[in-house]
Amino acid sequence: MYDAVADLLVTVESVELERRARDTPEFERVTTVVSLSGDGETGRGEDVTYEAEHHDDLLDADPDFDLAGEYTFAEFSARLDDADFWPTGLPERRDFVDYRRWAFEAAALDLGLRQAGETLADRLDRAFDPVRFVVSSRVPEGDTGRIETLLDRYPAAELKLDVSDEWTDDTFDYLESTGAVRVLDLKGQYEGTEVDTVPDAALYERVFETFPDAVVEDPGLTDETRPVVDRYADQISWDAIIHGLDDVRSLPFEPDWLNIKPSRFGTLESLLETVAWALDNDVALYGGGQFELDVGRGQLHEVASLFYADGPNDVAPRAYNDAELPENPPESPIQAPEDHDGFGF
Repeated sequence: MYDAVADLLVTVESVELERRARDTPEFERVTTVVSLSGDGETGRGEDVTYEAEHHDDLLDADPDFDLAGEYTFAEFSARLDDADFWPTGLPERRDFVDYRRWAFEAAALDLGLRQAGETLADRLDRAFDPVRFVVSSRVPEGDTGRIETLLDRYPAAELKLDVSDEWTDDTFDYLESTGAVRVLDLKGQYEGTEVDTVPDAALYERVFETFPDAVVEDPGLTDETRPVVDRYADQISWDAIIHGLDDVRSLPFEPDWLNIKPSRFGTLESLLETVAWALDNDVALYGGGQFELDVGRGQLHEVASLFYADGPNDVAPRAYNDAELPENPPESPIQAPEDHDGFGF
């Protein structure tokens, strides 16, 4: 698939960076929108690095990336290999490097497609389909209040939930009774983040037994949890550790499910290579989000629409990330625009 995009022509005349900030239910989210302009068009991408200081450091440095020129998309991507996106030094977390690189790749793809009057669907000879989405939420201290409010306002909502050892019997019983849980995230593959969890065989067993039809993400593998995970392998999906096809091939067993977060791949080539492999090997895909505040969210919708529109996509419209749930939340599925150019709905 990448070959169909690699020769897309992209003319870049200028680069602009803009800070975005917004309160979510649990923290202030900061991102940076990257805009590339040329030939009367502008393409945008979004850097979803999680530490606000990294965004502020970049903007304070006011860097000159010297990206002006005429390229094929593949040539522009190669040019990014030499760009210094971290003027104050590389971050400790490898995934932040991928996130920032993806913002520039997405902006270049958006720009080139706009300059050509095309969409990614045109390039790949695929069709846009309506995108089913699930609503992601944490359940802090086992409190289901936000979920109860959501289901009262949108009874048909489907859920993706972060599992916690704070969940009580009442928490499990209520969530099971809703019939709305489609994806559960064990957070067992994160290291050095605020969402790390300790692998717990008893908790994992409870999750699988209570939600036998749900997809379960990112178990931590220990001598105690591995037998449980092996027993329920057909429900297991992988997310945090997937940055490219090499990561997929390094998984402890052949996956049935993968969560695709485009920003984690860093490059369009890596993303399309992994998606193509999954489609060829009958691996079920669904999309994941990163609390995007701007164009990044619509770009997730476009990728999902092209490749895994029917999956339990964690790409709900941005209104669901507001500190307060909307009175009339948008409902699934997300419809593709009838007429648009560029990359992103």
